[in-house]
Amino acid sequence: MYSEVYLTVRYYETDQMGIVHHSNYIRYFECARNHMMAEGGYPIEKCEEDGIETPVVKVECQYKHPAKMGDILKCVAIIDKVPLAKLTVKQAVYNQDGVLCAEGLVTLGFLDKSTHRPVACPEKLVGLIEGSLNEK
Repeated sequence: MYSEVYLTVRYYETDQMGIVHHSNYIRYFECARNHMMAEGGYPIEKCEEDGIETPVVKVECQYKHPAKMGDILKCVAIIDKVPLAKLTVKQAVYNQDGVLCAEGLVTLGFLDKSTHRPVACPEKLVGLIEGSLNEK
C-alpha cells in the first residue's frame, strides 16, 4: 500500500527560527498513515468500530533536512508486507522541492478494544494490503 498527503507547515509547528519542531514529524507520519487507511477503504475509525485498537509501539525517525514555515510537505506512508501481530509502516516527509526532510518506521500493534489483549491484524486490513501488493 502506498499513500501520500500534502500539508502546509503552520506557524505553531515551528520554533523561533521558523523551522519545524522535531516532534511534528511524528504527527506528519500519522497524517499519512490515517490518509492511507481511509484511501484504502478501511479508515482507522472503522477499525475501532470493529473493536480493534492500533497503538503505536515503536517509532524511528531520522531527520535529514529542516522543513520551514510555509513549506508544502508531501507525507508518505508505505506498507510493503502483510502483517501478523504488528504492522510496520515506512514513512517519509519531503518538502515542495522533493528534498527528504525525515524518514522512519512506525510499528503498530493490534489490541482487542474490550480486553486490551493483543490480537492479529484485522482481516479487512490484511486483505487491503494483500490486494495492493498483488497489484505490483
